[in-house]
Amino acid sequence: MTTTETLPTTVLGASGIEVGTQGLGCMGMSEFYGASDLTESRATLDRALELGVTLFDTADIYGSGHNEEFLADFVRANRDRVVLATKFGIVRKADNPTYRGIDNSAGYIRAAVDASLRRLGIETIDLYYMHRRDVRVPIEDTVGVLAELIAAGKVRALGLSEVTGAELRAAHTVHPIAAVQSEWSLFSRDVENTAVPAAAELGVAFVPYSPLGRGFLTGSFGTAGELADTNDFRRAMPRFTGDNAARNAELLTPVRAIAEARGVTPAQVALAWVHSRAAAHGLPVVPIPGTRSRERLAENVAAAALTLSADELATLEPIAAQVAGSRYADMSFTSAGRE
Repeated sequence: MTTTETLPTTVLGASGIEVGTQGLGCMGMSEFYGASDLTESRATLDRALELGVTLFDTADIYGSGHNEEFLADFVRANRDRVVLATKFGIVRKADNPTYRGIDNSAGYIRAAVDASLRRLGIETIDLYYMHRRDVRVPIEDTVGVLAELIAAGKVRALGLSEVTGAELRAAHTVHPIAAVQSEWSLFSRDVENTAVPAAAELGVAFVPYSPLGRGFLTGSFGTAGELADTNDFRRAMPRFTGDNAARNAELLTPVRAIAEARGVTPAQVALAWVHSRAAAHGLPVVPIPGTRSRERLAENVAAAALTLSADELATLEPIAAQVAGSRYADMSFTSAGRE
């Protein structure tokens, strides 16, 4: 499937912000998936705009600020077309690369947004996410501070990442939430328990991250040991190691079969399934597969035009329940433990 037709558009909740129905996750251009070719990454950004991708997703922790700095020139050069999403809330330490903390305090949020604006070289962030929930801070208080940022002109719309349905509802009473971002794919469907129904009820858009299972659903690797770069964070993820990897690789058989029958790639089948969730659940769905390659980008965008049949969807339905291993080694860093 090689079509390069421009993507259709949808709106992020009640914000009025219109975006292409597929975005681009930019994290890997700076960190986590091994070395990146920044020249090709920049070309990928430009090509994305040509194909109708308008939502570009980053966070202040990606490369410890590098990803925002890398995107800055591109965003400023295309400010009238780019919808820039970034995030706050995950804390790193320069002297401990493995450390991850969470901070939703008012002072931290105010400092974080100013730092992101400075790195990006812009006056307003289009979509500002709470990256992770700090349970020490009532979510209503967090959203109250974010609403102040909107009033100050620093942010256009608010997003939440890895929240439960109850948390989304509580947040929405303080200020309308435009989008929820959480992992959602053929391998990860726990968001359908409470977060997706709440988003549909409230008119909130859903932005699935890792819609390709961090590349596993593409069939590009079968175990973490096949990932050549020792800095690739997937090497330590439970689903991609040991017996889990072998069991999960077997689950790709129906994905490959559908892809072969339709003359498309497994990645396109997996992405088409995520796009089908919009109709299945009655809400805008804007997946943000990450890539650093123009070739992969075109493949991903083409998947938005692929409609799976009822029989194909039924064939894919049982996969998630059979996946071995958790999404992260430490699931306390997600919404799962609060459901």
